[in-house]
Amino acid sequence: MDVSAQIETVYDDLRRRNPGETEFHQAAHEVLHAIGPVLRAHPEYSQARIVERLCEPERQLIFRVPWVDGQGTVQVNRGFRVEFNSALGPYKGGLRFHPSVNLGIVKFLGFEQIFKNALTGMTIGGGKGGADFDPKGRSDGEVMRFCQAFMTELYRHLGEHTDVPAGDIGVGGREIGYLFGQYKRITNRYEAGVLTGKPVGWGGSYVRTEATGYGAVYFAQEMLSTRGHDFDGRRVVVSGSGNVAVYAVEKIHALGGRVVACSDSSGYLVDEDGIDLALLKEVKEVRRARISAYAEAKPTAHFSDRGSVFDVPCEVALPCATQNELHQQDAVALVKNGVLAVAEGANMPCTPEAVEIFRGARVLFGPGKAANAGGVATSALEMQQNASRDSWTFERTEDRLATIMRQVHAQCRATAETYGGDADNYVLGANTAGFLRVAEAMMAQGVV
Repeated sequence: MDVSAQIETVYDDLRRRNPGETEFHQAAHEVLHAIGPVLRAHPEYSQARIVERLCEPERQLIFRVPWVDGQGTVQVNRGFRVEFNSALGPYKGGLRFHPSVNLGIVKFLGFEQIFKNALTGMTIGGGKGGADFDPKGRSDGEVMRFCQAFMTELYRHLGEHTDVPAGDIGVGGREIGYLFGQYKRITNRYEAGVLTGKPVGWGGSYVRTEATGYGAVYFAQEMLSTRGHDFDGRRVVVSGSGNVAVYAVEKIHALGGRVVACSDSSGYLVDEDGIDLALLKEVKEVRRARISAYAEAKPTAHFSDRGSVFDVPCEVALPCATQNELHQQDAVALVKNGVLAVAEGANMPCTPEAVEIFRGARVLFGPGKAANAGGVATSALEMQQNASRDSWTFERTEDRLATIMRQVHAQCRATAETYGGDADNYVLGANTAGFLRVAEAMMAQGVV
C-alpha cells in the first residue's frame, strides 16, 4: 500500500471508530495529510504502525461529577481526561470548563497537544481534560465545590511524573487553587508540580498568565520578520477577550502595534484609538462583564453584535477565542483588506477552508500548535521550577519563552523547507516537526 492510500485508510478507520467527533476528525485530518513526505522518507514508521498508535489515546477517562449548588440542589456534570501520548514525558495539557465540552473536543485538544508540546522541545507528552460545567455566573463557593468534586475522581490519575493538567477556557488561577487544594487534601502530599498555572506565591511561575498571548505575538513577529516587517505601526485585530487575547493585546502594544478590535461571544468591539488595555482588563477580569461594557465606558469605541470581528480591516490578525471561529468568508474579508499575517492564539480557530484561503493568497499563517505553544512551554518551565524548589524572575522566564518561540518558528520553517520546499508552509512544518520528534521517541520505546 502506498503512503497516500495508507493515510486515507487510517483516517477512514479513525472516523469509523470515533463517530460524531468532528473536531477530532478535523485535527487528525490536518496532521495525517501533512506527514506524507515523512512517511515516504521513513518507511519504518509505517511498519511500526506509528500513525495508528498516535491516533489512539493511551487512556480515555469519563466520570460523573456530582456537586451541590448554592441553593442546595444536587447538580451532575461529566468530567473528562484524555491521556493521549506519553512518549516524550508525562501527559501535559489543560482542563476546560465549558458547556460545550464533550469527548470529541477533548480528544481534538489532546491530539493537538501532542505535537504542540513536542515542538517546544520540552520533555512533555500530550493530554487534555475538562468538564461540561460552566463557571460563569457561579459563586466562588459553587466553583470550589465543583472543583473539589472533579478532583476527587481525577486525582488518582495525576502526578508530577504521570499527568500534569493546567488551565484552559473557564479554568484560571481560582480554579487551579481549588483543584490543587483538594489534591493535596486527598493525597497528603504537597506535590507542587502536579498542576501548572498556579499563583506565583505558592509554586506558580511568572509569565504563565501572559505566556500564550505573548507567545503568539512572538511567533507572529518572527513570521513578519521573514518578509522584512514587524508590529511597529501595524493595525491588528485580536478575537476574544479572555486570557490569551488580553495578553496578546498587551504584547502587541509593547511592540508598537495598535489593536483596534477584539470580541467575545456577544459581539465585537472597535476602538480606532487602540484598545485601552486597562479598561479591557477591568471589564473582563474584574467585572467579568460583556465586551459591550467597554463601549459604554468609552464613547469613542463602538460595539456590534452583527457580522464578525474579522470584517475590521487590519494587517495582522490573531484569532484567540475558540475552535473554528474564523470561517472561509472571514478569511476572504481579511485577504481583501490586506492582511499580512494570521497567527492562531487559540486551538484550531481557523476552519480548513479559511486556511486554504490564506495559503492561496500567500498570507503568512501560523497554526495553533506552533503559534500558541507559549502557554504549555511556560507550564513546562513552571514544572522545572517546582522540581528544583526554585522561582525565576519575570525577566528570566519571559526571555526563556521568547527563545522557545523563536526556536519553534525556526524549526517549522526548516522542516517545511526540507519536506515540502516552501519554508512559508507553517502548517506542514509544524505538523511534520512535531510528528518527527514523537515518532522517534515511540520507535525507541518499542510497541507500548
